[in-house]
Amino acid sequence: MSANQHVFFDEVVSDGSSMLRLAERFGSYGMYHEEAIEDDFGENLAQRHDGLLNFIKTGGRFGRKESLRSLALRTNYFRETYAYGTPLVDGIEPLLLHEGFMEGARKIFDRPVVQPAIVYANFLVPGQELAIHTDVPEFRGINRTRDPQWLIVAMHHSGLFERWRMPIATGVSWFGNPEGGEFAYYPAGPSGPPVTVAAKHNTAILLDTDSVFHGVDRVAETRVGIPELEPGMKLSFDGNDRWHVGFGEDAVGRYSWDDLRFSISWKAYCFADEAEHQVVRRHADDLTRPQVLATLTADLRERGRIADEVPDDTELALTIIDEYIEFPPAAAPDP
Repeated sequence: MSANQHVFFDEVVSDGSSMLRLAERFGSYGMYHEEAIEDDFGENLAQRHDGLLNFIKTGGRFGRKESLRSLALRTNYFRETYAYGTPLVDGIEPLLLHEGFMEGARKIFDRPVVQPAIVYANFLVPGQELAIHTDVPEFRGINRTRDPQWLIVAMHHSGLFERWRMPIATGVSWFGNPEGGEFAYYPAGPSGPPVTVAAKHNTAILLDTDSVFHGVDRVAETRVGIPELEPGMKLSFDGNDRWHVGFGEDAVGRYSWDDLRFSISWKAYCFADEAEHQVVRRHADDLTRPQVLATLTADLRERGRIADEVPDDTELALTIIDEYIEFPPAAAPDP
């Protein structure tokens, strides 16, 4: 298999309801926002400025034209981490150490050494969606804790840094029975047709989400519209199949399990052999930021995108995004 392939799972764990109970025990989920880093390169750009620009320009996969406020509400979902190397909540071990996911990762990347790294939960309330994007990859010496996320995404799409890339396999599993919220992805590349997968209870897909464009279609607004979300609000379990969003007990939205789209994502590093793993652990062949920018500016100059004089940081950043990240085109707008 190659990195644009995927593996489906009709049954992820023997008892899918166990993951629902785990989510309830965890209890409370903060609103997702991009991690902040102290960095002055492209400092006026959002961490995922690439996806933001595309979403504003196209209106998402279905070409919906909405205000920035509406787009922000629809994409600011809820996330928490269940495992980071080791379990952070009891009961997540069957996913963290999922043999099927690990075997699928070996096949996709043709790399036998698989190291599970993180398991996290995503909740979307009715009316929310996830814009088409590729995930933030990782390179030796370059990662999202120190470097702008849009830059790391552009590095991968440029193809100039494959020697340093750390391939990551992602398994996305779904639990519960929401209406809508299909997983959309582009296995043939951004110019190919999208494929959608229903968020069916206790099923999953494994793929290279750093390379394959993907997103989540809008969760159906069957009973309740999207609330006025504010920073700091949480999605919390109330018991008896009920959840609410708000500050503490002050709710702006109340939901049942069937209203919510709940997914659990598994990510693992894939290595060719133990020697490669050791190169990573020893930082024996790391990239540096100056090396990355020098490589990109030289390539942009060769492509005729910049002149001899390097533009200021913001202009250079926008040029990098525009040149290297090719998003799928939006479909015709909703009637």
